Amino acid sequence: MTEPRDIAERLLDAQVEFLLAEVTGERFTEVIARDTEAVLGVADTLIFRDIVDVEQAKETVRTVVELIGGSPVFADMTGVFADALYDRIAADHDYTLGEVVDREPVEALLEKLFGMHQAQERLLDRLTESPLVATVASKFVDKLINDFVQANRERAEKIPGVSSLVSLGQSAATRAKKVADGTFVGDLAGKGALFALKRTNNAIREMLRDAPVHDAAMEFWDLHADESVSGLREYLTQKDLNELVLLCYEIAVTTREKEYFGLLVDECVEVFFTKYGDYTLAALLPELGLTGPDITAEILRYGPAVIEGAKREGVLAGLIRERLAPFYTSDAVLGILAGT
Repeated sequence: MTEPRDIAERLLDAQVEFLLAEVTGERFTEVIARDTEAVLGVADTLIFRDIVDVEQAKETVRTVVELIGGSPVFADMTGVFADALYDRIAADHDYTLGEVVDREPVEALLEKLFGMHQAQERLLDRLTESPLVATVASKFVDKLINDFVQANRERAEKIPGVSSLVSLGQSAATRAKKVADGTFVGDLAGKGALFALKRTNNAIREMLRDAPVHDAAMEFWDLHADESVSGLREYLTQKDLNELVLLCYEIAVTTREKEYFGLLVDECVEVFFTKYGDYTLAALLPELGLTGPDITAEILRYGPAVIEGAKREGVLAGLIRERLAPFYTSDAVLGILAGT
């Protein structure tokens, strides 16, 4: 009579072979489709908020942001991706900018930006509060005036007898400016710069509201829309792009470490639960743009290669046997096989 342990070993071998056949060839496709449908059937009976606690979700999202956002892969590949993108643009003359980016959303974006009067007002008001900005504006105005004076001086010097008068006037103006610096007159000049900045801000406001800035911006877009994507390289070098991407990455990494960012993440989770908490797990998939066939297709895209790799040299069979053996060699099973 066959010993119960021998029978258990034969049963274990049979089940290992059965499970290996389930993940081989066309049978694997049938199994994945069947199991995906079964899982989605169960998911359609489970309410999201009953399965996932909001506090647990917050911790999970924070963990993902912390671990993935700061992973060595992103740190190592950020600059490499930037260089690869630049090289790809450099070699691409087949696509125009207008083919890559539609005109309509660009037009809508610009219209929205130019129509954000509250943001413009606030920005301009804050600029007037900065003495440094007023100083920069003053230097800018001085540059415009000096260029204007220089141009007229060059014209005047062509007239006989006027050259010496211009030189005398320039010398006197320079001495007057030195005397004014650091005095009450100089202080007035500083306040005048601030006043000029406010007047400039008013001009900017009027320009944004009344002038055809939106049309001008779209005209600028249209000038580039028919050019190849490779033309974008003319705006910056590969080194510039690499450094800009790395700087943006650094800002993102350091920002996610701040406590306030964690509060924003928590708020997003709360909003998500408010909107989708009463959905079933299956009903969430279409909201995420996924369907059962999509999930099946993605599993079948990568699954066979993973399975075949695991089957080499009996690795997969060994893993299956390792999990099932404790059941078949348990006292309960051996007792059943022995008829006791």
